[in-house]
Amino acid sequence: MKNWQEWRKQQRAELMARREAIAVEDHHRWSAAITTSLEQGFPLLQKNVVGFCWPYRGEYDPRPAMNFLHAHGATLALPEVLENGAPLRFRRWWPEAPMKTGAYAIPVPDNTEIVTVGAIIMPLVGFDQQGYRLGYGGGYFDRTLAAIDPRPLTIGVAFEILRLDSVHPQSHDIAMDFIVTEAGIYRVTDNGLVAISTEECAAAHALK
Repeated sequence: MKNWQEWRKQQRAELMARREAIAVEDHHRWSAAITTSLEQGFPLLQKNVVGFCWPYRGEYDPRPAMNFLHAHGATLALPEVLENGAPLRFRRWWPEAPMKTGAYAIPVPDNTEIVTVGAIIMPLVGFDQQGYRLGYGGGYFDRTLAAIDPRPLTIGVAFEILRLDSVHPQSHDIAMDFIVTEAGIYRVTDNGLVAISTEECAAAHALK
């Protein structure tokens, strides 16, 4: 696709409008289903350093799942924008952590410890059948994933109405490891998204 950037810009606007138009009842119900899948399908997160994103413009709200993980031993972290073109860095977060307003008016921890994440719960503006993510266009997460060694486990979270046939991935795009929607858990494979049960996912990501 020659004009993939313009295409993505248009898709991004349409999907965000679609997401922000979700009825409150549906948003609560779908979010609760995603939270249950995260809590029950990925027990290994309970002993990991988990990055997540503060909910923005109708996104799935991960805070209930993060509170659960925190209560079960996880170290949690929120991303901080340093400058355009730079990877994100993650600062430790807990429910009573001091906060300040960061880039794009999104709350970030106020000068808490900088940590290296082993897993990231990542919001998706859109996603496709191959497990690629449509983000906000800044490239922050692609740069961040490329910079972290070893690469963290990536779990994309979104609602089914944000699914696309393809985001027309480019060489810099990095597919998710898993995508979780209100319909369940999808493992990203070479053949695209494959639905797996919570039990199967939990067995593969059990505490060791």
